[in-house]
Amino acid sequence: MQVTRQRRNNEKEQVSLFGRRVGRRAVLVTSGIAVALAVTGTAVASTHQFGTQQVGQVTANGQVVAADQYIAPYGSRTVINDGKIMSSSVSPDGTLLAASVADGDAALVIMDLKTGQVKQKVGSNKADDLRISSGSVGQEGPTYSPDGKQLWLGQSDGYTRFTVNTDGTLSNPTTISIPADGSKHALVGAAVFSADGSTVYSAVNGQNRVVAIDAATGTIKQSWAVGNAPRGIALVGDKLYVSNEGGRPAKAGDTTMNSYGTQVPANPETGASTTGTVSVIDVANPSAAVGSIDVGLHPTAVYAKKGAVFVTNTADNNVSVINTANDKVVQTISTQPWPEASVGYEPNAVTLTDDGHLLVTLGRANAVAVYRYTSPQQPARYVGLLPTDYFPSGITTVGKTVVVSNTRGIDARRPTTAAGHGTHDTTSSLTQFTLPDDSVIRSETAKVFKQNGWTAGSVKSAKGRSNAKPVPVPTRLGDPSTIKHVFLLVKENRTYDQVFGDMKQGNGDSSLTQFGENVTPNQHALAQQFGLYDNFYDIGTNSAEGHNWLMQSDNPEYTESSAGEYTRSYDTEDDVLGHQKSGFIWTGAQAAGKSVKDYGEFQSIESKPAGATWQNLYCDAKNMETTGQKTAYPIQTGSAIPSLNKVSVPGFPLFDLSVPDVYKEQIWKQDFEKNGPANLNMFWFSNDHTGGPPSPAAEVADNDLAVGKMVDEITHSKYWKDSAIFVVEDDSQAGLDHVDGHRAPVQVISPWAKHGTVDSHYYSQITMVRTIEQILGIHPMNQLDSAATPMFGAFTQKPNYTPFKAQPNRTSLTLGLSTQPSCGPDTPAPQDSKAAPAQTSVTVPAAEQKVAAQWKAWESHQRLTGTKAVPDFANPEQMNRLTWYETHNWSKPYPGDSKIYAPNDVPGAYIPSSESDG
Repeated sequence: MQVTRQRRNNEKEQVSLFGRRVGRRAVLVTSGIAVALAVTGTAVASTHQFGTQQVGQVTANGQVVAADQYIAPYGSRTVINDGKIMSSSVSPDGTLLAASVADGDAALVIMDLKTGQVKQKVGSNKADDLRISSGSVGQEGPTYSPDGKQLWLGQSDGYTRFTVNTDGTLSNPTTISIPADGSKHALVGAAVFSADGSTVYSAVNGQNRVVAIDAATGTIKQSWAVGNAPRGIALVGDKLYVSNEGGRPAKAGDTTMNSYGTQVPANPETGASTTGTVSVIDVANPSAAVGSIDVGLHPTAVYAKKGAVFVTNTADNNVSVINTANDKVVQTISTQPWPEASVGYEPNAVTLTDDGHLLVTLGRANAVAVYRYTSPQQPARYVGLLPTDYFPSGITTVGKTVVVSNTRGIDARRPTTAAGHGTHDTTSSLTQFTLPDDSVIRSETAKVFKQNGWTAGSVKSAKGRSNAKPVPVPTRLGDPSTIKHVFLLVKENRTYDQVFGDMKQGNGDSSLTQFGENVTPNQHALAQQFGLYDNFYDIGTNSAEGHNWLMQSDNPEYTESSAGEYTRSYDTEDDVLGHQKSGFIWTGAQAAGKSVKDYGEFQSIESKPAGATWQNLYCDAKNMETTGQKTAYPIQTGSAIPSLNKVSVPGFPLFDLSVPDVYKEQIWKQDFEKNGPANLNMFWFSNDHTGGPPSPAAEVADNDLAVGKMVDEITHSKYWKDSAIFVVEDDSQAGLDHVDGHRAPVQVISPWAKHGTVDSHYYSQITMVRTIEQILGIHPMNQLDSAATPMFGAFTQKPNYTPFKAQPNRTSLTLGLSTQPSCGPDTPAPQDSKAAPAQTSVTVPAAEQKVAAQWKAWESHQRLTGTKAVPDFANPEQMNRLTWYETHNWSKPYPGDSKIYAPNDVPGAYIPSSESDG
């Protein structure tokens, strides 16, 4: 691990105790006295202020990150180049920080807080200082015993208990198992020790219970049933307070939705949870009934001090204050700093200073909210905001020093290879400061507003206006647009350089190009005709995050904090806890009176008839195109979310790499020609993910051809004159980019789009979503898309109705198949009369056949195809190399590597460097 330190705001560098919702933590609670927030800060430009700045660039406003935000934290900064800190705690003597880590080279690190250096790395990798059997880490913890002699790390099936040596390092890892309940693993949440250290009380998140564990023997002594998905925990005297992120158990008559095998009360339209509770357990009387307190949605962190329990209601954007004398919610503190949007700030940790300041981290606002607090009954008074790094998730104080942990640090800027960055080059950071006086906080509040693009009047309504002239992207919601039909085509996992690095007119690096014009002739032709965007960013690290960003304009805190194990759920289409209460882009379209059709996107259910192999579906697609007949292999699909199920077009597959994208295009084409489009049409064309039966180049070529044919069909239809097509990746995780791993290809295709230009303005998935919202009159879903500036510059009021002609594929779609289709291999005609016929088979060089066979065996276990296919199941560092090797016919090492590696020899994501990423 490489740690770098930076100074901010002339603060003296300070060391403090640090913890992320440990023992005393905040959980979400609602009801009580509402405390209105006075908005502080001047009106500033929104995301238009980025101009042509790039992610990673340091500007006068701070460093640009991929989520339409700047970061410039108050105080001092310690950057940790080793993935995301998921949770952390400080040793009782205040000298050490124990942090659980995801997306890095260890599961647990021990840091010396005085020097900022790593004393020890613990994990399942070869290079770790201390080896344990599993690298999974839970949402909460790790937890020190009161005497500092034990440390417990929460994992999927219980805990690993360590002995803490006199120098602070760990030894003697011992497994403390919590048995699975059928298919439900423990997935432990927060833990807290009894005052004498003899007992560990654990929130067993996956089994909806709390257990008491003998700290010496690891034996479970007691178990209590609580609400759904218990997460945070605090001990006050003999009472345990436990936040239930999924709320109360379902009752007869409730509308429910699944979360890890439990039916959770849910909204039938949005699929979001509708309750939040805190369970109260009397540990002195274990047989007593467990109490329950109603709080807000998604109660997460629980923190106790001075007769009060504070609970962060992450989805409701407030903090509940429970009086421990009577277990009543006595006030609810709003954490909505900006009046334009009521949700999306995501309070996720809380602490109380000795001098009476309540501090709440706002994860998605990159800020700490500061309040004056006196007592549970006395309403808290809002003071203002202090800026943090990217996604603060933990906060604590020691004396007058405040320490904040930031899960994403300074974005994916970890130095791993000189060739470029990937989305898994994630950093994290600690920021430390002495709480300034109120005048400084108010000044810093204005900076937070500017860094987030929070502008007065950002969401303007057309209500009361009449006779507005139609324009492609209206400035007011509800004004008429020249565009009536929006097509949102979601693809998988490519960076800009992987696809467009060979286009000399853009800012590309051809040495990183894997799928250039010979593989993606349609994407290249579309970029030539409709414009090349070389400064567009996906926000998520992987598919679990990426589809959320496109459908919700956010990756909710539940998914963000689950990245250490992803056992409860990965993609959250079928998990109520992954859905924000304000809904999805399609529910917003319906609320605006617009029609919707969904073709696979965000769906979670699929079944295929016998014989529906890739080869048979490929031949079936050719037959459908030639004869107009229906498919011989009807595929059944669906969604767990009722509102999406109602608008899903039958027969269109979801993520399944054993289904060609040209087959999906034919299913759509028949529906389009018979029934026409909706106002909002959503698609999942996933085969550029790679990993299916054909070679990677063939899969990307299949995806490219399907998109080209779809655009051809639309542009030659009567709907073309008032249509806009957005082609976007869900994320860009599967390769490198010389600017930033989040930079990705996007295409804006419309008569009303500017043609033949190179647009280098900063755009992101959020700004694209906001553009669609403006076109269709959809109200923004949260503070992120509310603040975003639509892509006004991508459009013109002088339409060009020239249609697009699909380009024939140049790479064989059947390249790499072990068994060719019964209708014969795909043999594209040469584009040059002197060129040789397209390659239709793969020959591995003799020197690499042994390692290629090892990769083939590895690939068979990665759940890439079939009904149990899981996006991104494979380790990204391994998957990226396999794709590179196959694309380059096993002749070229991955960028930054010295040789072609076998699967088990692939270096981890982390490569030490002395470079300061600050």
